[in-house]
Amino acid sequence: MTTLQFVERLHDLVGGVDVLLSDIWGVVHNGLVAFPEACDALKNFRDQGGTVILITNAPRPADSVQRQLRKLHVPDETYDAIVSSGDLTRNFIADHPGRKIHWIGPDRDSSIHRGLDAEIVALEAADYIICTGLFDDETETAENYRGMLLKARERKLPLICANPDIVVERGDRLIYCAGAIAELYRELGGEVIFYGKPHRPIYERAMALAAERRGQAVPLACVLAIGDSVRTDLAGAHGFGIDCLFVTRGIHSEEFEGIDQLDPASVRELFGHPPKALMRDLRW
Repeated sequence: MTTLQFVERLHDLVGGVDVLLSDIWGVVHNGLVAFPEACDALKNFRDQGGTVILITNAPRPADSVQRQLRKLHVPDETYDAIVSSGDLTRNFIADHPGRKIHWIGPDRDSSIHRGLDAEIVALEAADYIICTGLFDDETETAENYRGMLLKARERKLPLICANPDIVVERGDRLIYCAGAIAELYRELGGEVIFYGKPHRPIYERAMALAAERRGQAVPLACVLAIGDSVRTDLAGAHGFGIDCLFVTRGIHSEEFEGIDQLDPASVRELFGHPPKALMRDLRW
């Protein structure tokens, strides 16, 4: 294993790359503002003939994600398509018509069941749980849900996690996501089905969209993932068999403060499976 150094420009990494599978939150924006240089980098890659598929653990369908990106002033020209864990979760709901759902999540995620045959009920009447997040991610942690999850485990209710992220950044703070609740439920012995990174279906869907845009299947050797999470972005890319550019300014920023390169021992400790390269902020 070799020493990992930081690179300054995406341009230096994309020789032979046809498709970028880019994370959104932490790479393109921080939940409050867009990162203009990151948007320009992805647009420049597209201008040179590349295809950009945004893959996100947002628990909302792609059209809702796009509306948020527009509010944050991320140009449509930044990407070719969006694949969200919300889309995959909606597919699960559609494939189980007439089943009753107990929904855990904030009102802003209501699009997860919009237009579907899904009756939202109390936990005691549910056939399964959909978790899109915490009811109040400003003040709560997964521990606030322990009692509810113990009751769900007693009823052997599957929990469908629409966002496997444990935390994301919002401005300069980290907030808990649905993945934190799902991991607690799994620790308690509950059944959890995850949709989104690092699990394979979101990558398969992204590659199918890339093939549609390019008119042919794309070899995995010509694909580069971009992300800021070891647990989801890096692990997902490795599991799918593609290289990953790791952006350190996101949720792991404190671990990389003041570091210019990583020796092999540090690479193993931080990553397990090393990324192709490190970059502090995505830029062309």
